[in-house]
Amino acid sequence: MAEKIVVASGKGGVGKTSITVGVGKALHAMGKKVLIIDCDILRSVDLLTGVTEKLLYDWGDVIFGRCSSDEAVYESADVSVVTCPPSYDGVTEGKMKKLIAEYDEKFDIILIDAPAGIDRGLTVSCAAADRGIVVSTPDLVCVRSACTAGAQMNRLGIEDVRLVINRVMKKDIKKGRLLNVDSVIDSTQVQLIGVVPEDAKIRLGSMGKSVYKKGQVSYVPLSNIARRICGEYIALSL
Repeated sequence: MAEKIVVASGKGGVGKTSITVGVGKALHAMGKKVLIIDCDILRSVDLLTGVTEKLLYDWGDVIFGRCSSDEAVYESADVSVVTCPPSYDGVTEGKMKKLIAEYDEKFDIILIDAPAGIDRGLTVSCAAADRGIVVSTPDLVCVRSACTAGAQMNRLGIEDVRLVINRVMKKDIKKGRLLNVDSVIDSTQVQLIGVVPEDAKIRLGSMGKSVYKKGQVSYVPLSNIARRICGEYIALSL
């Protein structure tokens, strides 16, 4: 059975989808067969994985019988992608569990990219997840919303929720412009799984640039997150 991990954030703009895709690519590099299910109706995963031109069906088509589960899967160079329908109309937690069960035996890891916030989209996204990751940048607004999102994931039945602190800039932390790592952990009340530095290259993912490539400053941190997901002990270096 696949390990099913939902990736969420309290606030938009923290790089949640870039983290999802980057970690998915890192898991693939470790030999894992990875499926990313986009549950954000704003739909960005296909752009970051380069499958946009192939798209015909989304997971809503699977749920409502307009295509098979296999027909909704699109292959990139490294991960497989199922994209999101334009709304959650008619979608229940039970239907989402049934959908994800269709892929359970075909993949090693399923990453579910949840929409920002704690409303209906997060509830649907968490329906079949075993574990959760909440992404935050090290500023007061995003940290507060990440704390709320993490608590909501717990209430939805996901006990194992971990924190990724994204877009970290050491100079700004030293100057007090951003929170330090310990303060983010304390404020979100979520156990840390990784710290990813600010990376201009990763922001170009929607323009066809890779969000996971050797030489990028985020490459090793994303790899380390993937290794920790798989149970390896990797010491944290900031």
